[in-house]
Amino acid sequence: MSRFILGQELPSHTFHINRALLVAYANASGDQNPIHQDEAFAKSVGLPDVIAHGMLTMALAGKYVADQAGGSSSVKEFSVRFTKPVVVPADTDVELIVSGKISEITEAGDAKIDITAVCADTKVLGMAKAIVANA
Repeated sequence: MSRFILGQELPSHTFHINRALLVAYANASGDQNPIHQDEAFAKSVGLPDVIAHGMLTMALAGKYVADQAGGSSSVKEFSVRFTKPVVVPADTDVELIVSGKISEITEAGDAKIDITAVCADTKVLGMAKAIVANA
């Protein structure tokens, strides 16, 4: 039995991103680039403030896809393009809202999900898509 149908809107999920998460992600990933933790440095290179790691943003979108698919083992493909940074001011939880829509059911019966990721009314990922098992 198919879980997804063509045109189906998937429920959105809100992820909260703050400076503590950025530090934890930097420590776990080894990406200690100061644009992700040092406000003065980030501003000195032309950014509005500290920004989240692109791979953190992608990972959260990937978690959304895996949750919608019923687990990571059901995710067959997943890709995104980074279009805008997620700006994370001090002492603030910013909201990354991820949603999806089934744009295709493949010949094999898998479902293609077009993913939208928005922060502060700005689309932060482009061409975000996944193919998941549809059973």
